[in-house]
Amino acid sequence: MKPATRLERAQTLTAAASACAAAQSERQAAAAIGCPRSTLRDWSHSALAVGDAPAALAAFIATEAGVHWLHQLVLAIHFVITLRAGGGVRLVSEVLELSGLSAFVGASYGSQQALNAALEQAVVDIAAEQRQALAAGMAPRQMTVCEDETFHPAICLVALEPVSNFILLEQYAEDRTAATWTQALAAACAGLPITLVQGTSDEATALRRHIEHDHQAQHSPDLFHLQHEVAKGTGLSLARAVREADAEVATAEAQLQAEREAEQAYRQQRHGPGRPPAFAQRIQGALQRWAAAAVARDQTQARQEEAKTLIRALGEAYHPFDLERGEAQPPERLGERLNAIWQRLEALAEAADLPARARAHLQKAKRLNTALLTTIAFFFATVHQRVEALNLAPDLETAVLEQRIPAIYLERVATKCSGAEARQCLAALSAQRLAPLRAADHPIQALEATQRAEIEQVASDCANLFQRSSSAVEGRNGQLSLFHHGCHRLSARKLSALTAVHNFYIRRADQTTAAERFFGRAPPPLFEQLLERVPLPPRPRRRRACAPKVSYLTPMAA
Repeated sequence: MKPATRLERAQTLTAAASACAAAQSERQAAAAIGCPRSTLRDWSHSALAVGDAPAALAAFIATEAGVHWLHQLVLAIHFVITLRAGGGVRLVSEVLELSGLSAFVGASYGSQQALNAALEQAVVDIAAEQRQALAAGMAPRQMTVCEDETFHPAICLVALEPVSNFILLEQYAEDRTAATWTQALAAACAGLPITLVQGTSDEATALRRHIEHDHQAQHSPDLFHLQHEVAKGTGLSLARAVREADAEVATAEAQLQAEREAEQAYRQQRHGPGRPPAFAQRIQGALQRWAAAAVARDQTQARQEEAKTLIRALGEAYHPFDLERGEAQPPERLGERLNAIWQRLEALAEAADLPARARAHLQKAKRLNTALLTTIAFFFATVHQRVEALNLAPDLETAVLEQRIPAIYLERVATKCSGAEARQCLAALSAQRLAPLRAADHPIQALEATQRAEIEQVASDCANLFQRSSSAVEGRNGQLSLFHHGCHRLSARKLSALTAVHNFYIRRADQTTAAERFFGRAPPPLFEQLLERVPLPPRPRRRRACAPKVSYLTPMAA
């Protein structure tokens, strides 16, 4: 016969208490319930024998409501510690012991590990069911994907949709070839009505081939890796030059001070006839050397600051819309701005006499210039194609292309700026571009609400099309590294559970999950479903009294 669960015990005890309150004897109540009286007495005694726990709490947990509360509490401890904070099951056992919940829940590693395994499997199953249900009502869409690999030390392929931050792929693989990437992403996107049109990643050959050859999509270079190459080419050499220049200034200053002190010491002593040393010429020469060293140091520091400014300028220039005027920036105009930056970098490298290795990094970064311009051309071609598909009047089409889409894009960029002043300027520019469309006499206001909503959706999709960074994947890789560091090993089930928590549980400031933003519909709350599927926490064992340890030198009785 299968043992009664904790909930069944609580329900039986509640029914027995109600029968006894209705003037029935214990024997009659047991017979009416269908439970042996000895079993009923044993359960009642076990519910009260809780050691140091408060009697009121023990009485509450023996009820049906108490069982549900205990289940939710223990499950929340497991969920937060193991799936959110990166801790292990032993920490859960420690919390149960320190909080006194071990009087009601088995706190051994074995019992809690089994509960944690059931929790992870339930999370994975619920995520798979929700993904299938949400995909059924999802509208077809074209998508950009950000991809990268991380190592634990096994190879882990990670791919996500950058706008919603929904993780499409997160799994271990034997290698990271283009064929492996293509096969893994195809399996991850099975059943989803999406078409891959663009991929953003570093310049790894396998990733480029996977995007450009296997999917016939546009590969957008990661701006960070371009800037990083420039920083590698300038940062170390210029920093070394600044340190050497500082040392030269310090040496020249010390020599100047020594000459002055020598003159002062000479004048404080009495001397015989003869010509005194040429202190004036010595001090003048030391002063000139110090001035020359200071000028050289200032020039070196200026080159270092200019290199940092040019690295930032690459990021400020690489946008489809000018951040100062909000106007479209076609490839020709962007090419002029980028070429000016590269010329300044080459002049800086010549003036600083950078070594060949440093200049090789600059040339490697410059080779991505064509890819940047190609991505901008792809962006505008795709945007015009999508807007033309709306079949709008010429004036409305122009308004969408020159005002609505730039306004949305500027608003997106403003939310990612780190400085308050830059955010305010971009927000004001976005509002300025959008103001004419909000006027009551604008033709777009005469359209029906459904048509305006369609235009709004297309404009938002167009603004989100330009993705110049895969930083979201880099951040996810950092999170996985922390989990791996705490657990020393991530099983396939654990990794799938972490992916599910990211997609279906974690919320942004607007209280939306990644799944809701990706599918366009909110899934049921994950934790509430876990309460229905994960088994109740195990009951504690009756602990046996440990025999006292006898000293080895204690004499034994004859």
